[in-house]
Amino acid sequence: MYSEDELLMLSGIQHFSFCQRQWAIIHLENQWKENLQTVEGNIIHDKVNDPYIIESRGKTFIARSVPLISYQLGLYGYADVVEFIKGDNQGVALRGKKGLWTPVPVEYKRGKPKPDERDEVQLCAQAICLEEMLQISIQKGYIFYHSIRRRTEVFFSDSLRSLVKKLSKEMHQLYKRGVTPKGVYSKKCKMCSLLELCQPKILNKKITVKEYIKKGLEEE
Repeated sequence: MYSEDELLMLSGIQHFSFCQRQWAIIHLENQWKENLQTVEGNIIHDKVNDPYIIESRGKTFIARSVPLISYQLGLYGYADVVEFIKGDNQGVALRGKKGLWTPVPVEYKRGKPKPDERDEVQLCAQAICLEEMLQISIQKGYIFYHSIRRRTEVFFSDSLRSLVKKLSKEMHQLYKRGVTPKGVYSKKCKMCSLLELCQPKILNKKITVKEYIKKGLEEE
């Protein structure tokens, strides 16, 4: 169990899953650079994450910008949306609501489904936070992808939960070390808004100081 002072941002687990160097640049070095994709993503989340918008649709109660915390993972943050589904014999009690309600986290993303599990990892971490806070088991959640205008269902399998715990542990270890990992250039670097800050090609290339200065002067 982590202490209050050891908590890290939950949203960072998505960065960490994508690239540990990206996570370190943001969360250790406190550097960030916007691009079209990140700006569009912020606009989408601003529309979704208004905590004063509360909806009820039949047997579904919708809460937005829900605070989350897990001392088991050592993470804190917010869920874009948590849908509470009314059940008969299972769920949690909600103030001002009759019966029991099962929480289902919903994460909103600008793009489309990824080839890896970075989005699923973030959603599963949110579910683990809710489980710890509400003392309930959550089986699934959803990711709404703005580009394709539909949500995908995510089941929180044992393997996905294990991956979340592994990544959160590695995040804490790297944070304690306080060292930004070296960059390794790959195709996914082209999608990263921090490419210019990261400079993975230069860092991996063996070049003398003299050559580096000469190259910079030639570019000017």
